[in-house]
Amino acid sequence: MLSNLRLPLMCAPMSFASSVPLATACCRAGIIGGWQGGTATPDEDFADYLTALDGMEDGPPIVNLPARWATDPGAADRIAMLERARVPLVLSSIGDPSALVERVHGWGGRIVHDVTTMKHAEKALAAGVDGLMLTCAGAGGHTGFLTPMAFVPAVRRIFDGLLIVAGGIADAHGIAAALALGGDIACMGTRFIATPESGVVEGHRSMIPVVGADDIFASAAMNGVPAHWMRPSVEAVGLDPKTLPAVRSPMPAGVKPWRDIWSAGQSVGLIDSVEPVAGLVARLMQELAALPAIPDWRVRLAEISCDWA
Repeated sequence: MLSNLRLPLMCAPMSFASSVPLATACCRAGIIGGWQGGTATPDEDFADYLTALDGMEDGPPIVNLPARWATDPGAADRIAMLERARVPLVLSSIGDPSALVERVHGWGGRIVHDVTTMKHAEKALAAGVDGLMLTCAGAGGHTGFLTPMAFVPAVRRIFDGLLIVAGGIADAHGIAAALALGGDIACMGTRFIATPESGVVEGHRSMIPVVGADDIFASAAMNGVPAHWMRPSVEAVGLDPKTLPAVRSPMPAGVKPWRDIWSAGQSVGLIDSVEPVAGLVARLMQELAALPAIPDWRVRLAEISCDWA
């Protein structure tokens, strides 16, 4: 299911940003189209995704689900819908994926588990997952805190299967770096928020190209789990990023994190415009193909030495 990819790239599943137009555009462009199945409500919306993504051949869809769904009676109908649709790729997160592995393998699908630590990577591999998504430092939303330069090679030492690398990637250099570290596919989230196809409100989309990495900060105050937020969006609802508590705290009346307080990763400083998915993927393909081989470090340091002389 990965052999037709035109680029080793996945669009991350994202709350509010995931949409049928975004997921289908990514698949048609030849990359993995992620969608956030855990928050698609009502059931009709969930079914719309399955219908729209059925039979995608250039790039497969991947649906993100909480691992607990496999044993949650309240999610039984949606798991059954996935099974009937024989969804090829599932991205599980938060918790033990063992039961979900059994269900997904039962219909012939493959499951990737999202991890942020070595301990969780080891537990997921013991549960029988087919791949791992390593969410590293710099990721938007619920972020990791390990640098990919340490995390990816460490996981590669114990696992020779599919590794998807996420965190701070928005251009061809980031894709190349993920591959050089030992990853197989790079994952971009923030870059795809800044597309016309994403499901975010216009203010979120248009803020991405005008903020920089210094405008991103991590906080657990919004929903109890550390995530990266855009400082201007936090200030716009009357909160002071400097005085937010370290634990979940009440939000101003009517304010909902993700919907009204906007998330983004540290890669915002690499994003200059809102760009349609097809054009974005085509540009990244060209830029990745045009990247030179790793420079001869001896030549580079000799040049610097000459400049310093």
